[in-house]
Amino acid sequence: MNDIDDVSEFSFREIKRTPEINISPMVDMVFLLLIFFLVSTTFSSPTGVEVRKPKAKTAVSLSRESVLVAVAREGSIHINNRRVDLETLGGIVKDIISQRPGTPVIIVADKESFTGRIIQVMDECKRAGAQNISLAALKEKD
Repeated sequence: MNDIDDVSEFSFREIKRTPEINISPMVDMVFLLLIFFLVSTTFSSPTGVEVRKPKAKTAVSLSRESVLVAVAREGSIHINNRRVDLETLGGIVKDIISQRPGTPVIIVADKESFTGRIIQVMDECKRAGAQNISLAALKEKD
């Protein structure tokens, strides 16, 4: 006899496995998502420099669609997370105002910065075409 005809020598057993769910890929995906959100989240200030704002009882919230200009304690000017001089600031504000007319400019000045520097920044923003210029402050609790 040849090997093909003699099937009776082989015994077939049915192997029953209990179904199980492997959660290792799911745990890997959760860690990858966690890492993605930690890396993509920025923890810096929106102006690019740490500024301690003064407090005011009459402070109000303004639109999120504002141009934020920071004046640090030592007098440096920051916009869009980079340090700029007065002339560059005027050009950047002018570009933003030309694209979105009526956009308010908020000057976020450190409470210990010099008033003269803040006035220079306000003047440069006004010369660049900004109509609505405000100073940022923290709302003081009663």
